[in-house]
Parts: sequence; C-alpha cells; structure tokens
Amino acid sequence: MKIIKFGGSSIANYENIQKVFSIVEQKSGKEAFALVFSAFGGVTEQLLQCANIAQQSEESYHTILQELEKRHLEIVKKLVPVQQQSTALTFVKVRFNELGDLFHGIYLIKECSDRTMDYVLSFGERLSNFILAAGLQAKGMGTTYVDARDVVKTDGRFGHAKVDFATTNRLIQEYFEKHDGIKVITGFIGSTEKGETTTVGRSGSDYTASIFAAALGAEQVEIWTDVSGVMTADPRLVYTAFTIPQLSYNEAMELSHFGAKVVFPATMQPAMKEDIPIYIKNTFKPEEEGTRISKESGEGKIIKGISSMDNISILNVQGPGLVEVVGVSQRFFGTLASNGINIILISQASSEHSICVAIASKDASRAKSVIEEEFRYEIQSGEMSEIEVVPEMAVIAVVGENMQHNPGASGRMFQALGRNNVNVAAIAQGSSELNISAVITQADLQKALNALHEAFFLSDYKVLHVFLVGVGLIGKALTKMINNQLKNLQEENMLDIQIHGMANSRYMKFHEDGFDLATVGAPDENDEPMDMDKFIGMMTEMNFSNSVFVDCTASQDVADIYEQILDSKVGIVTPNKKANSGPLDTYKKLKKLAGQRGVRFFYETNVAAGLPVINTLQDLMLSGDHVHRIEAVLSGSMNYIFSELENGMPFSEVVAQAKEKGYTEPDPRDDLSGMDVARKILILGREAGQDLHFEDVEIQSMVPEDCEDAASVPEFFEKLQKHDGHFQQLLDEAKAKGEKLRFMATLENGKAKVGLNSLDSEHPFFTLKGSDNMILFTTERYNDFPMIVRGPGAGADVTAAGVFADIIRLGNYSR
Repeated sequence: MKIIKFGGSSIANYENIQKVFSIVEQKSGKEAFALVFSAFGGVTEQLLQCANIAQQSEESYHTILQELEKRHLEIVKKLVPVQQQSTALTFVKVRFNELGDLFHGIYLIKECSDRTMDYVLSFGERLSNFILAAGLQAKGMGTTYVDARDVVKTDGRFGHAKVDFATTNRLIQEYFEKHDGIKVITGFIGSTEKGETTTVGRSGSDYTASIFAAALGAEQVEIWTDVSGVMTADPRLVYTAFTIPQLSYNEAMELSHFGAKVVFPATMQPAMKEDIPIYIKNTFKPEEEGTRISKESGEGKIIKGISSMDNISILNVQGPGLVEVVGVSQRFFGTLASNGINIILISQASSEHSICVAIASKDASRAKSVIEEEFRYEIQSGEMSEIEVVPEMAVIAVVGENMQHNPGASGRMFQALGRNNVNVAAIAQGSSELNISAVITQADLQKALNALHEAFFLSDYKVLHVFLVGVGLIGKALTKMINNQLKNLQEENMLDIQIHGMANSRYMKFHEDGFDLATVGAPDENDEPMDMDKFIGMMTEMNFSNSVFVDCTASQDVADIYEQILDSKVGIVTPNKKANSGPLDTYKKLKKLAGQRGVRFFYETNVAAGLPVINTLQDLMLSGDHVHRIEAVLSGSMNYIFSELENGMPFSEVVAQAKEKGYTEPDPRDDLSGMDVARKILILGREAGQDLHFEDVEIQSMVPEDCEDAASVPEFFEKLQKHDGHFQQLLDEAKAKGEKLRFMATLENGKAKVGLNSLDSEHPFFTLKGSDNMILFTTERYNDFPMIVRGPGAGADVTAAGVFADIIRLGNYSR
C-alpha cells in the first residue's frame, strides 16, 4: 500500500490534472494505493479572501465566489463525460449554495470565528476530491470518495487541530477493511468528536497523507508537487535550486527550517514514527527521482569553497503597472541580451512587480540607458519607477558538489550573514547547481567571507569580539578572568574571546587584533577621550562577526544606547540594571528587539551578582510554572550591615566598615535608601511576567530623614551617629522575640515591598550571614517548599564571574 498526495499547481487546471491522471493510471493495477488531494490550486486562498471580504460587509465576495463555482463546474465538464456529470455537478452546486449561505451569514454578523473559518476552508478539499474521484471513476478506475472528517478525529483547536491518533488509526483501519478500490481522500481536514469540522494546519494535505500511511503501515508516502524534491533553496526565489537526493528525517526537518518548504516537520512525524519513507516527486517531471526522506542519511562535506566577485552593480526595475503584465520579463532580458550585457545573477518576484539583476559595474550605465529606452512609455506613465542602479556591490558564493547530499547549506549561509549584520541585496543559485550566491555591499565583502568561512569550515570554533565599557573593579576582574581562562576555553570549548575596545568614563581605546590581556591597562590620558557615540561608531566600523557589547558600568547614559546596539545585531552582556529597571516599555522593547534581531541580551548579574537567579526564574517561566511569591535578600551590603549589627557595634560604625570593605557604594546612602534592592525586585517581578513599574514598589528607606540632605559623606556619617540608638532599639526588640533583622524584598499578588523585617528562626533568612544573598521562589510547582538560591551577592569578583559566564553562554548560543 502506498499513500500518494497531489496538490498545488499539480491540480491547478485541467491540463495539469491530466498529467496527474496519467501518473495514477500508470500505477493502477500494478500496486495498491490511496490518493490524497489538496484543494485546486489557489482555491484555499480565494476562500480565505471571500471570508475576509464578507467579514468587512463588502459584497464583492460574490464575484470571487461566482468565479470559483464557474471554475469547478468547468473542470467537472472537462473531466467527466456528459452522461456521468450529473452527480458531480449537483455536488458542486449544492456546496456552493452552502458557501453562499455561509458567506452571507459572515457578511451579516461581520465576524468569522476560527471554527467558521475551518468549515469555510474545508470546501476546497471536499470539492476537489469529489470531482477528481468522479474523473477517475469515469476513466474506469474504481474509486471511493472519502471525506477525511469521517475518520480523522481531532481536538477542538480550530485552525491547527491536534489529531487523536488512537481513534483516527482505528477508524482508518476499519474503513479500509470494509471498502475496496482506490480511495480518494480529502486532505487538510478532520473533525471533532461532535462532528465539527477542523483543519490540521499548514501543509495539511501532506500531513493527511502521512497520517493515513502511518495508520495503514504503508510502504511509502509519495508527495507530488511542482518541484523535483527538497531543494537547496526556495525554488520560488532561487530558480536554479537543485534537488537533494536523500535526507534523513532529522535532516529534512532541519532543512525545512531554513527555507525548504516542500515538506514540513508535521508531515514527517507520523511517517517517521513508523519508519515509512517519504518521496517528494515532480508531477511535471515524473521521470525524475526526486528526494527520498528516510532514516538513512547522505554523507560528505557541505561545501568546498567560497568565491567572490567585486565591482558589481545591481539594476532594479519595479512598478505597480508591471504586475501580471505578460511579456515584461521577455522585453527586459531580451533588451539586455541584444545589447551584449551579461547577467551575473537574477532575482525576480513571482508577480513581476520587481526584477533585479547583478551585472558588471562597467556595463551598468549602458544597461540603464537601454532599459530606460525600452520602457520609456511605462516610466512616463508612472507604471514603472525610475530605473535604479546600485553600485559598489559584490557577489559571494558558497561552492561544493556535496551540498546536494547535505541539508542546511543555504540556511547556514544566510544565518551567518544575517547574524553578522551583512545585508543581502539579492540571492540566486548558480547554474552549475553547486553554489549559492548573494549580492552584498562591497564594503562588507571581507567580513562576509570571514563569517561564511567560520560558519562552514570552523563551525566548532567560535570567536567572540568584545567591546567593554567600564573597567573599574568589575571590568578589571573580568579581563583578568578571561586572560586566565582563555587557553582552556580555546582548547576545551573551542571558544576564543578577543577584546577590541575598552572604555571608562574618561577615555577609550581600540585594538583591531585584540588587546593582550596579560599586559593591557585601563584607558588613560594617552588614549582618546571617551565619547559613547564614537565608541559605538568604532565598534560598528570594525564590523566583526559575533560582536558583544559588555557594559560593566552603572550608568544610565550607557543603558540608554542598548536599543541602538541591539538594533545593530550586536549582543549585550551587562550587570547594569538601569535599563531593565527603567520604564516598563523600555524593558519590553529591549527584549523584543533582541529577539527580532536574533541577538542575545544577557543580564544575569542584574540581581544577585553571579548567582543563577534570573536564568532560574526564566527557566521556570518557560517551562510553564507560575510564580506566587518571591522573598529575597538582594543586597550583600545591607545583609552585611544587619548581620554585623548583631555583634554589638553601633549602626554608624557598621555602615562605615561596610564602606571600607567595598560592600557599599562610595556614598552608603545609595544602599541604605533601598533603591538598589527595589530595582532588583522590580526586575524579578518583570521576569516573572508581571507588568511592574518602579512606582509600584513600596520602599522603606534606612536613611534617617535628617541624613538625606547631608552635603558630603563625612557629614552623613556624623549625622548618622545620632540614630545609632534607634537601630539598637530595633535590634533589641528583635532579639527579645528571638528574631533577627533582615533587609529584604517581597513580591506577591502584583505588589512589591522593600524594607526591614524581623524574622524568626523558622525563616530561611534567619541564618544568613555576611554579604550573602538568598532568594526564595514560591511557585505552582514549588509551593510547599520554595526553591532557594543562596550565595555571595556582592563583590567585584563574583559579579565579574557572572558576567564572564554570560559571555561564554552567549558564545555557545551563537554556534
């Protein structure tokens, strides 16, 4: 038994249907098979269009519906002899009457639910399969029309329903046991237990074929389309794309993510589970082998080399008046050919709205002149835009005979270019079927060649190009760690880290080959004055692949340029919490922008230095957990202060000692105010999915009111001494109850609080000492006993270690 599926342009018109019938006739009598058809080419899109128009209370849907009905009736009349047409014609008429009533209802209520849309779209497959079954029956082949809704059972997720395989398999097997002959099965559709019509998602007819094959233990699945198998690139965009003869299921799945849309992962899953091979065949070239997808994989390297051509120009012709105008391409290419102008690369929209060619720059001026002459009337009337010539371009091509035996070549190429901010102006496939080409700016040629060489030949070895702002305690500790660990990273992790830019608040310096971290010092008066715009400009001008901006400052000015950096497709690693604790819109925009640009924005050290707090919380959220409550001691300096207060020292002396040890900011009021802890709990709240604003955080400051306006730090300490008795009283009251003072933050029910609490011995924070941080996550899963993260939460070394870990993590993500 084979399951054979036809769709797309294969059944777009009578002539193509005849090609399909020829293939079926050749198989008939020689082997057992069942057929799955999609809707006639373009019908699904037109049904969707009608629904959208009707939903807007516009009556123009009638015209489209009438044309659809006419098309189906004409196919019946051509496929089925007159004396056998009545059943099929009646079926079509009844279905379109139903559609007319359905669209009229949508028109009246101005609404089309997913449930309704599934029912609307089901008509395409039901009509095509009934007509094609009748056509095959008329040719003497015993066929049975099978409405898949009778046997394919799904849940109620309309638009992309999930198949109930246990029930579906049983129903399919029972149906095939009771019915002989060739089954003609509607693709794309199923039904719920209640009989409600559903659709099974993108490429649903292919999926249907795979479902039936798995249920019946078929020998193979054949998917007949308009291309000769799985291609190295999208044939709609790259006209000389070639077929990969053999792929494993996993390779085909991976390749499909990089542009090979002939077969989709969902299609392969049922067949893969039963180890049933899938063949992708070309209806118009049935003699070609196509692609075989099975558990076996081809062997060999992906490419053999990367070539390039410079001094290229792009010639662009476009205009709304060119759409669906016959002969535009013939005139365009004929004019260039007759004038002896060689075309190196062609990229053309399928609608003919835009035609782009790459030619030698020496021919650009002459090409522009002859095309303007050929299309002078279209240009004058506004049907065509002015001819555009883009100079100073280059063509790059990855070349290798074994690309046809390996998946993902085109995906890897364009991923590497995009990740490294190389704009691709046009793409095509080499006529030798052995190269993938792209037109880029000539200024990017060297960078592109290096990025592609790394992607294809050094895929296991990654170089991160770091630009570091902030070389104080954390920055210095970071560069020292990188230097000490660099050899091990290169040998064990195949990762190299090079720092090309360094800056502090006053000066900046750069090194194109990377600084020697064993000898480099901080920027000083011998270097350039610090200018953030110039720093970013230099980073952009160096144009390295895999660039990373590392911000080890606490500067708002630096945080304000994150959007610009991410938009340039440069990753960010930072302990600076100003961006994520600023306006909520900014926080959301940065996260969204990082995703859109395909770069990483890591800030683990925003909350508790090197402790894995944010990663842990993100993992909980990604896995579907829900946070009920967060309790956290998030200030190493504050925990140190209130821990040491228990040893009998006055509060003012403990604060002074914490300052001397480097636990507090130069002005301890920055810590005592609770603002830093407030920013941290705000970030955790946002990471937990809550739309918190800074003003939503209730803060209890530990700075006495008369100390807030002290003109200097010494004056602050002088005034603070007057309040030692107050803090001693708080301590004594806690001790009298067997409790301890902890400065902590809580988040619960969308409310965040920061302040001093007195906790008994049952609370986990009771045992905290020194500068340790502790965070308790009470979640849906960790409800009875909260998840606890504890460790040092202050100090340059642990913070630098967290930044270093984020840098390594970013390097691993970019492989």
